[in-house]
Amino acid sequence: MRSVVPGSKPDVIIIGTGQAGVPLATRLAAAGKRVVIVERGKPGGTCVNVGCTPTKTLVASARAAHVARTSDRLGVHVGEVTVDFAAVMARKSGMVTRWRAGIEKHLAAGGEHLRLIRGHARFVGPRAVEVNGERLEAKHVVINVGARPAVPEIAGLAAVGALTSASALELTALPERLLILGAGYIACELGQVFRRLGAEVTLVAPSARLLPREDEAVSEALAGVFRAEGIGLELGRHVAEAARVEAGVELRLTADHGAVAGSALRGSHLLLATGRTPNTNDLGCAAGNVALDEQGHVIVDERYETSEPGVFAVGDCVPGPQFTHVSWDDHRVLFEILQERPARRRTDRLVPYTVFTDPQVAGVGLSEQAARAGGLEIEVATMPFRNIARAIETDETAGVVKIVIDAKSERVLGACIVGADAGELIHVFSALMQAGGSARAIVEGEFAHPTFAEGLQTTLMKLPRYALS
Repeated sequence: MRSVVPGSKPDVIIIGTGQAGVPLATRLAAAGKRVVIVERGKPGGTCVNVGCTPTKTLVASARAAHVARTSDRLGVHVGEVTVDFAAVMARKSGMVTRWRAGIEKHLAAGGEHLRLIRGHARFVGPRAVEVNGERLEAKHVVINVGARPAVPEIAGLAAVGALTSASALELTALPERLLILGAGYIACELGQVFRRLGAEVTLVAPSARLLPREDEAVSEALAGVFRAEGIGLELGRHVAEAARVEAGVELRLTADHGAVAGSALRGSHLLLATGRTPNTNDLGCAAGNVALDEQGHVIVDERYETSEPGVFAVGDCVPGPQFTHVSWDDHRVLFEILQERPARRRTDRLVPYTVFTDPQVAGVGLSEQAARAGGLEIEVATMPFRNIARAIETDETAGVVKIVIDAKSERVLGACIVGADAGELIHVFSALMQAGGSARAIVEGEFAHPTFAEGLQTTLMKLPRYALS
């Protein structure tokens, strides 16, 4: 086997150590390919450093505080609950360090066939990049550069010193009054986290509801929980200007959607949670003949190949869902392609998702709205989470279950769940849909009582075709 040494030509160059790049690099190296992987920042990409690992660790601490504060409802009295914010953040940082060390160990296990270069890679020609003054060329180049928080164009925003979903994770003191611009996954997760840790929180967004891509019933279920926890919701509001004031920051709103002209919101901090933008602006894509779309995403085909033959892109820098599990699956498909073996198409997969609010929001497949827009003949089963025995017994009753099935074949077309452990429950449908199974498999299955999963069966049995006589 051939080793990778400085000055030698690798078989594959991978730019970025995200959740697609690392397993792809190590597997290719184990298969005998000479691989160079380049990283300009901290190994692990978004997920490990500023995404899943730190945020879900904070979610756990925030939930513990909430459960303690509300334990009276279960007959448990704990007295005053205090949050040690420094300890919470230290636990978060320790978790990040732990997983990052795992990534570094994984890369080190690649042996002599895998070379890690710390530096900023830029294309200097077709299938050629430069890192730290060293020119590298390969038969195949893989772009796995991820994305970063987007900054909206709002007058005065640059002078405010707003937080992003990354910098908010480095706070050393809890914000007193946190304004969050956005109503999507990141805004909802971090908004509830900081509220439960003790901050006053208000979400501001032009969308008329939370999680605007979701079914209205889903959005309203989560909004009800947020309002009950004291999270302010200024939805359908457009920010005309941001300004630094003595008390912190002020957002001046337009008169859209019934808002009063000249009205304003004040907070001690402002957090921007308005989406993410791909890290392609300083990659030299033009020099590499790699085409981008208007948002800066790398344009790829069903095989992840870009406009330059032999150059591929995976993960958050390509159009589509920006999830860790999508990036990881990208590597599985691309590995087969680079090994010149049959592989799935990029779009030949189901992508489940979970919003780690409390209750969680999870879904897979088509929504009712999308199914009807596609002209499909469907049946829709819906049931409040409060009707599930396990939910009643644990006092975790907020939420709803919604299942869409094909009226002719009985196949599940999609499902969405708002409720306790929704992120776990959704995989019942994900696995069934992947196997092409019928909803009848759930109806006729044996579900343990009392479990949350039992409620999925009960929901389907609301449909006349499955109702008990």
